[in-house]
Amino acid sequence: MVRAKKHLGQHFLTDELIASDIVRALSDTDPKADILEIGPGTGVLTKYLIESYPDQLTLIDLDKESIDFLIKKFPHLSSRIHYGDFLHKKLDYIKTDKFDIIGNFPYNISSQIFFKVLENKNRVNTVVCMLQYEVAKRLASPPGNKDYGILSVLLQAYYDFDYLFDVEAHVFDPPPKVRSGVIRLRRNNVAKLDCDEVLFKKVIKQGFQSRRKTLRNALKPLSLPLQITELELLNRRAETLSVNEFVGLTNEITKWSN
Repeated sequence: MVRAKKHLGQHFLTDELIASDIVRALSDTDPKADILEIGPGTGVLTKYLIESYPDQLTLIDLDKESIDFLIKKFPHLSSRIHYGDFLHKKLDYIKTDKFDIIGNFPYNISSQIFFKVLENKNRVNTVVCMLQYEVAKRLASPPGNKDYGILSVLLQAYYDFDYLFDVEAHVFDPPPKVRSGVIRLRRNNVAKLDCDEVLFKKVIKQGFQSRRKTLRNALKPLSLPLQITELELLNRRAETLSVNEFVGLTNEITKWSN
């Protein structure tokens, strides 16, 4: 059996019903798209994925012990089981233009996984994942919520969110010290934001770096044009702005900067 490794943030799910429910959340996936499972560990999700998507499934794991175990457990899948770091490995092992992602994400790198999803947003259709409860809630939080942050805005610009259900610690081996949550992201119809996307990201990151300040003060390092500093919107804090309001603010900055 595979030993859970603390340095990899491994906590193996042991509840079969929860595993089945997580896989079922992919039910409306594109039948022609590959499905990538990140960090399959002992294969508790994998066996349900194989039942529903026998020809679409690809696995990647950084744990060599897990890889060896999975190849023995699912020998017919061996050519689609990859050893490597999802964060740094090129996605050329995914053969379809579009693909879905599923997994019990290691808590210590879940945010980094989502930044890579954003880098590949034109390929990643759906993400179903389990992660630390607080992180799951933060990503799915609407504007005005204290949990709403940089990654919330960036992901919600391109994906629609569903918070599916909570998962208690006792269904893992070893049990984590925190609860978990399962969320689903579905790619929306926004191919490109109606603004300068590079500036959009700068505004969001700067705004949330000093999230207790008004945007007028938080955005000072960006040396905004004088006309922008008079906007009523800048009296608010970053956590109160929707994606569309950040888009509008970005366009105002662009207009007066030219």
